[in-house]
Amino acid sequence: MVVDIKQKLVVAVSSRALFDLAESHGIFEADGVEAYSQHQVDNENRPLETGAAFSMVKKLLAMNSIESDNDRVEVILLSKNSTDTGLRIFKSIQHHGLEITRAAFTTGGSPYQYAAAFGAHLFLSMDPTDVRMALDSGVAAATIMPGRPKDQTGDKDQLRIAFDGDSVLFSDDAERVFQEEGLKAFEATEISSANTPLPGGPFKPFLAGLCHLQSEFPRESSPIRTALVTARGAPAHERVMRTLRAWNIRIDEALFLGGMGKAEFLRAFKADIFFDDQRKHCDSAKDYVATGHVPDGVMNKKS
Repeated sequence: MVVDIKQKLVVAVSSRALFDLAESHGIFEADGVEAYSQHQVDNENRPLETGAAFSMVKKLLAMNSIESDNDRVEVILLSKNSTDTGLRIFKSIQHHGLEITRAAFTTGGSPYQYAAAFGAHLFLSMDPTDVRMALDSGVAAATIMPGRPKDQTGDKDQLRIAFDGDSVLFSDDAERVFQEEGLKAFEATEISSANTPLPGGPFKPFLAGLCHLQSEFPRESSPIRTALVTARGAPAHERVMRTLRAWNIRIDEALFLGGMGKAEFLRAFKADIFFDDQRKHCDSAKDYVATGHVPDGVMNKKS
């Protein structure tokens, strides 16, 4: 039987992004794969605690139960566990009430290639190498930063996702000008190109998928809210606004910070997750919100 999931928003997530596997991973690093495998088998009836991407996944899946005969969202598990050790992962999925039925277990191999095979709009992992390869294959991907946010006070029902602009939603064209020629050249270029839409970045298709999902709900009661949180300020704002208009993509809030730090604004927005290409912004945000580093664009090529 062949099932078509092309009409859904599809998110692929690794087991370490979905659940807190710090204890298990520590055993793997200290004692090797055999000790890790035995630990998972011995504890397969002990549910894993939730991980950084859990809140986003749970809220996405909840949209399938809102006044619809068809599922709107599909979440795929991509795991380096074996089929044997993966049993604990599936038992934890069932324990936490997540409707995840499809998975790939690769016994230590990279699972990134299955993100594209499943038609994923987004891949979340804690392995930077897997994330880079997924990005290279054309799938929006982010490395979930380790740790548990200490002040996650997001909306109980509404999924709130925040994005950086350049090198995430947009290409790194403008960022390259800023890095190579400075602020004045950047602003001059953005003013002269205000009516020329920016090329899309790696997360444009994912935002478009979210926008399509939002269109199924009244704006005032949408279960999704998005925000652009960018270091840009005036006069570099206009090109961004016109780009989103040209794409016919909705963004609910746009914060043009003019170089200010982002963490406090992400707390005020009550984001469930935030995506940025620069590690310094990710490092400052991860204590307050689940954060995905997008290793794309000129800043990551330099590093």
